[in-house]
Amino acid sequence: MDSTKIIELLSYTLPAVITGGVAYYLFNSYFKDQQNTRRWLLQKEAQKDALPLRLQAYERLSLFLERINPSKLLIRVAPISNDKYDYANYVIAQIEQEFEHNLTQQIYISNACWNYISTAKNATIQMIRKASTLENVNDANDLREVILKDLFDKEVPSNAALAYIKNEVSELW
Repeated sequence: MDSTKIIELLSYTLPAVITGGVAYYLFNSYFKDQQNTRRWLLQKEAQKDALPLRLQAYERLSLFLERINPSKLLIRVAPISNDKYDYANYVIAQIEQEFEHNLTQQIYISNACWNYISTAKNATIQMIRKASTLENVNDANDLREVILKDLFDKEVPSNAALAYIKNEVSELW
């Protein structure tokens, strides 16, 4: 082959290769954009369906935290006997039952929020157990009084978790 034939062959193939490369790039970009658009629409549709479930989970967990607030819990749950240990165990069983009832809600909230809720539950149980071991507590009514007086000095454990829930829900908007 002589050089004129090679130049003539290059003059035909080079524009075709460039045109093919540009077409490939444009089609590839177009299909990626379409795929991203479809993914965004599916995510938007799923979020529209999931938002009410998430809000309901936050509502239920807020209700749980309000129900385990010792000042409300001790008024709602009357002593079953005069024994302080029986009453403490009964109140703790009520907290655990409430917690188990709302256990599935954790899939709709963040891990950090769930950790706050679990910590509030455990701190409330610890507060009740600690008060039941005091020597000046003789019966169930004394236990109720000691726990309620203790709440005057320090904050209720569920308040921090409630504040975290409110903050997390405000970020949804």
